[in-house]
Amino acid sequence: MIRGLVIGKFMPLHLGHIALIRFAASQCDELLVSMTYKPDDPIDGRLRFGWIKEYFKDDPQIKPAISEDDFDQESLPIDDRTKLWATFIQKRFPSIDILFTSEDYGNSFANDLAIKHISFDRDRKLNPVSASKIQERPFDYWQFIPEIVRPFFVKKICFYGPESTGKSAMAKLMAKAYDTEFAPEVAKEIITSNDFTVDDIVRIGHAQTERVKEKLKTANKILICDTDLITTEIYSKKYLRVVPEVLFELEKETHFDLYFLFDIDVPWVADGLRDLGNQREGMLKIFETELAKRNISFIRVKGNWAEREAIIKKAIDLLVD
Repeated sequence: MIRGLVIGKFMPLHLGHIALIRFAASQCDELLVSMTYKPDDPIDGRLRFGWIKEYFKDDPQIKPAISEDDFDQESLPIDDRTKLWATFIQKRFPSIDILFTSEDYGNSFANDLAIKHISFDRDRKLNPVSASKIQERPFDYWQFIPEIVRPFFVKKICFYGPESTGKSAMAKLMAKAYDTEFAPEVAKEIITSNDFTVDDIVRIGHAQTERVKEKLKTANKILICDTDLITTEIYSKKYLRVVPEVLFELEKETHFDLYFLFDIDVPWVADGLRDLGNQREGMLKIFETELAKRNISFIRVKGNWAEREAIIKKAIDLLVD
């Protein structure tokens, strides 16, 4: 049996890596994909390894493996480093026959392992991309990022503020303008009045969190969110006089890259849930205060519809540039 080896940090996994692994698998009976990580990596090692396992889950011939990188010394010349790598590989994966790489160090590393080296697309003609380039400017290389990896790089944008300030309508408009998804306010799907319970508010918190995660899977570079868990907490305190601790835990699960605070300088419009039309200034202050408590910066959205749209688009364009 011929056993091959591909190594890397896969930070992140991209189409160049995938092409290399597919090519290598076609040349051997079993392919070991060795991914190394360090605790302070900018992309968590377990997350990266999960991408590899998920992507190749239907390929039993491909064997992903994860190891902590406690052996490399980046300050050394590359020829000295490959000797360290080889010592690790020989202990971790005995009986390797072929090394597959797209790197200059391939021959040196293979010599240290005393095995054959096959180079693949060294000039990056098939996939002109690198993990470092993706980290620096992911949206410039979006087409090279697998769908399972893209959610990590999606910028999450929160439309935030009191009721009847145009958040929902603007979320739909921006999602269409940027050809992406939006996560609606799930509370409107769960309750039909403001006579709700603690169990209801907890259910809303879980559902809102899961909806964001679901929409991230298909979002195109940005995800517009009509609300957040801070908002859920605000209304829980307002109507129930209590905020279940689980809401604060759920809040930690979603980090937003940009907050827009919608001002109240638009007419208040009643619907089945809105009943705070006479408390707009106070509610706006509460919303702003909650951001201040968390040191969350925001962009204020005010003016007529066209002015609001212009404020939002300008900020989003800067975010994705």
